[in-house]
Amino acid sequence: MAAKIGLNDIDVKGKRVLVRVDFNVPMEGKQITDDTRIQAALPTIHALIRKSAKIILVTHLGRPKGFDPEQSTEPIAVALSKLLGQRVKHTVDVIGPEVEAVVSELQEGDVLLLENVRFYDEETKNDAAFAEKLASLADVYVNDAFGAAHRAHASTEGITHHIKTCAAGLLMEREITYLSKAVHNPARPFIAILGGAKVSDKIGVIENLLDKVDALLIGGGMTYTFLKAMGKQIGNSIVELDKVSLANDILKKAQARNLAIHLPSDDVIGKEFKPDTESKVVASGEIPEGWQGLDIGPETVKAFSEVISTAKTVVWNGPLGVYEFEKFAQGTINIAKKIAESEAISIIGGGDCVAAVQKAGVADRITHISTGGGASLEFLEGRTLPGLAALTDKI
Repeated sequence: MAAKIGLNDIDVKGKRVLVRVDFNVPMEGKQITDDTRIQAALPTIHALIRKSAKIILVTHLGRPKGFDPEQSTEPIAVALSKLLGQRVKHTVDVIGPEVEAVVSELQEGDVLLLENVRFYDEETKNDAAFAEKLASLADVYVNDAFGAAHRAHASTEGITHHIKTCAAGLLMEREITYLSKAVHNPARPFIAILGGAKVSDKIGVIENLLDKVDALLIGGGMTYTFLKAMGKQIGNSIVELDKVSLANDILKKAQARNLAIHLPSDDVIGKEFKPDTESKVVASGEIPEGWQGLDIGPETVKAFSEVISTAKTVVWNGPLGVYEFEKFAQGTINIAKKIAESEAISIIGGGDCVAAVQKAGVADRITHISTGGGASLEFLEGRTLPGLAALTDKI
């Protein structure tokens, strides 16, 4: 993909700059429970304030069905005001005369947050007329919402057809810089760690990385589809029976390319899918009937850690156990600590992995934590991200 222009390539002084941010934050009532995504966008907002732009922020929040006051972005405007140390204005709509009136009164350095863009069905439908109305609010467009870059929506792709200058924000640039280097020019050895419940969620990533990585570590629920393909005993563990032959094909491809795929050597298994279920450690592929694999075992943590210690680049996506249950989160947390201890460039994506490094207290020792689970996955698959492709190319 061609390089895109960024904030350093554009003059925004006195201009209305519409910034697509990803403030889709978890909330309880009107309280934000995790402001990581807001914090991640602050460098771009600060840069635009310093450049004397008139800043209009637009984001989605949740999956509302029409206008829903429970999913208003107003509490985000309040939180952002505190973070920026200045009042962030808020409109009760996204487009229309009232919004246009507020925008017309913006002064250089002012920040305005529009209402939840997904209150309009036209957003996810990438409706051209809606995108044009949104575009009419601004002179320049900046996309800093990497987490939504894999969606061709009105505020991520459609809008770019109606604004001449469309740049990547600082967060977007950082995401692309690290992910591109990992995929196209990694420091070696390059190790990928893939977890999560389903092989089907990671097929594209696995197949794209087979020719790129020096070793592939596989954990989480999708382990058992691979073990089933190898004829191993997996008890009542989660398995995608329709993907067993695919898992077998992947193992054969890896073998033909002399690529090491590391599967768990032991598992922490439980009687039931419950946080307090009876549990024990068994050799991988020897899970008795009535039991299910819920985490990687201590020997696997040790073996995976040895591979990680040799790496110069580590990409990790997906938990290695049932991370929601404390008892079965230990494998994921221990691997997070090992990655932090390594000298490798480390890139982590996916909500559960991000939560793991935070829980392990090592987030500040990870090179790059991606804000977009789905977007980072699609990037690693080698797919084009519509929200990124639509931005203006560097000449």
